[in-house]
Amino acid sequence: MRPKKSILCVDDNEQLLSVRKFLLETRGYRVLTANTSQQALEILQASIPGTLDLILSDLILPQMDGNELVRRAKQLHPGLPAMIVSGTVTSFDRAIAADVFLPKGACSASEMLERIRVLVARKRGPKKAVKPDYSTPEYAQPAFAHAAS
Repeated sequence: MRPKKSILCVDDNEQLLSVRKFLLETRGYRVLTANTSQQALEILQASIPGTLDLILSDLILPQMDGNELVRRAKQLHPGLPAMIVSGTVTSFDRAIAADVFLPKGACSASEMLERIRVLVARKRGPKKAVKPDYSTPEYAQPAFAHAAS
């Protein structure tokens, strides 16, 4: 059985955070939640780099916005994919540190899950290429018969 992928969800709206956590957990993800950027940074600092597979954050947060949080998260965990969501559709230009920006309410849950799946897969990297075993019979060189002239 494959280990569950870990996602850190950050939102100051407890109801949205709860719904997102339920949605992701029912799809097999392990979800850590934080209501503030400070809580998220504490989780990130306590985590070993590579153990988190994605940070999913609201853009508008008290004290520190999601973009700054993502920037700091990527300093602590290089290569950590990030997705920012915001109720303000015109805020995408402020979400420059994230890999993906999604406007709240403008995309379906299935679209968000698909974007998450792609980001987590991208973090893992492409599947390793398996080198063929040339010693097996299927790769044996055919015997050539010389034609008589």
